[in-house]
Amino acid sequence: MTIALARRYRPRRFADLVVQDHVAAALRGAVAKNRVGHGYLLTGPRGVGKTTAARILAMALNCEHRAADGEPCGECSSCLKIWNGSADLDVVEIDAASNRGVDDARDLRERAMYAASQAGHHKVYIIDEAHMLTREAWNVLLKILEEPPPGVVFVFATTEPQKITNTAAPVMSRLQRFDFRRIGPTAIQQRLRQVLAAEHLDAEDDALVLIARQADGGMRDALSVLDQCLSFGDGILTAARVRQALGLLDDEAYGEVLAAVADRQPGQVFAIMDRVADAGADLAEFAGGLAELLRALVMRHYGAEPEGLPESTRSLIAEIAPRLAPEDAVRMLKLLGEAEPALRRSANPRIGLETLLLRWAMMDRAVDLRAILAGAVPLPAAAGKPITERTALRLEPRPVSSDRGAATPVAPAEPTEIGLRAQGSGLTEATLAATWSDVIATATRQSPLLGQALAHATPKLEAPGMVGLGFGPDSALFQDGAARQLAAVETILTATFGTPVKVKVQAASAAAAATPAQSRRLSAQDARSERLTQLRSRDPALDAAAKALDLELMDDG
Repeated sequence: MTIALARRYRPRRFADLVVQDHVAAALRGAVAKNRVGHGYLLTGPRGVGKTTAARILAMALNCEHRAADGEPCGECSSCLKIWNGSADLDVVEIDAASNRGVDDARDLRERAMYAASQAGHHKVYIIDEAHMLTREAWNVLLKILEEPPPGVVFVFATTEPQKITNTAAPVMSRLQRFDFRRIGPTAIQQRLRQVLAAEHLDAEDDALVLIARQADGGMRDALSVLDQCLSFGDGILTAARVRQALGLLDDEAYGEVLAAVADRQPGQVFAIMDRVADAGADLAEFAGGLAELLRALVMRHYGAEPEGLPESTRSLIAEIAPRLAPEDAVRMLKLLGEAEPALRRSANPRIGLETLLLRWAMMDRAVDLRAILAGAVPLPAAAGKPITERTALRLEPRPVSSDRGAATPVAPAEPTEIGLRAQGSGLTEATLAATWSDVIATATRQSPLLGQALAHATPKLEAPGMVGLGFGPDSALFQDGAARQLAAVETILTATFGTPVKVKVQAASAAAAATPAQSRRLSAQDARSERLTQLRSRDPALDAAAKALDLELMDDG
């Protein structure tokens, strides 16, 4: 009968434990110095060697030919019985997931009171999935863990030690705890090479890289995946064969996604998702692959070398990196992290993943604030639209009067459909009134404060090419806001009507302008708005950044 690789190549000595040298050294030393504790808690991810270490400890305690350094021989009858998991009077393995109640704990306590079958042997109880024990079961075991009979050792293995802490905190102080590390891709690949050599088989490096990534830090999972891939065909194990055996998509699908995002082509998302669905890929797994790729891309941008990537993936990252800024990749990772739990729970994950990819493709791009303020770079274009001269950010100083602050940059807007119709009719009183709501909307996209100011203004054509903005006596605050951003208003109107437009602000009544606090009571919202207006007037750089990037300033006071 053929034995699975995960069982055939299970370690028999402490020295064979991969990456767990700190645990191996402590347990080996305890055996050699006869300082073995009565209770151990082995914690860590699945498949990293917790139960195996417990078995090796049991083998070392009962080995007929144990070495002076505490290593078991692994070949005597006692070692072989324990290693194979055969029935043994002195070593008992218990699955706490199916033996978790009070009666099971009482039975275990009673059995532990009997002496070992042979003189010099230890009775070892290995309890796997220990976090599944109930509070009542832990209470039954608490006394025997505190004062166990001579020669009895309890070893608890768990992937979730926090549950034991929450359920039975007093138990933790009675046990020696060892935390097992997740096994890295490089260590897994080296171990797989040793197994393949012992089996007289060969594999491509990229094939082992894929298996190591799929194992997610677990050696047992890696050996199981290797077994599965080897049974899928003959000859050298190739990366293509691994992808086929595991149902993994090739890098081309991931490259298409990132290319669609980099080129701002949301329409491509649907064709890509059709291809992924037709391939029968697990969509949650596909999302995880995108996360790994984005992480590697960010690492490459900042000079770090991502570990455990196939050569084809490295080539893809090198191709996409110049087209996707690291800041954008981080934002994409954030959106993915928020969506991934729902993707794994959803009955229809395709909708969730499509929505995520569309958000990526339509996402505004990150820009360098200092470069924008210096006028060195344009603002990013809208999704699917190139940056044109009309939509680019041009930082032009406006005339500064003696009673105003420093010049602020102006970001002209792209004319809307209504504005384009207005260009054909020219600037008249009728077209001004008809397009004013569109002017307000355009101003709001650039600066919510400016849009609010224009919403309180009454436009009037004073002369050809001259528009006056009238404000009532209760709108002194909004009048001041419009006056400070006069150049921006002129730019919006010029872009809307296709002809140069000058704007002047009609002063409110002198009494209202001089004593606005006395003529009306400011609401809390108006007071906050006034504070933000004053803040922006004192800091021209902040005002320029807010308008250029369409930021909305918030006042928590």
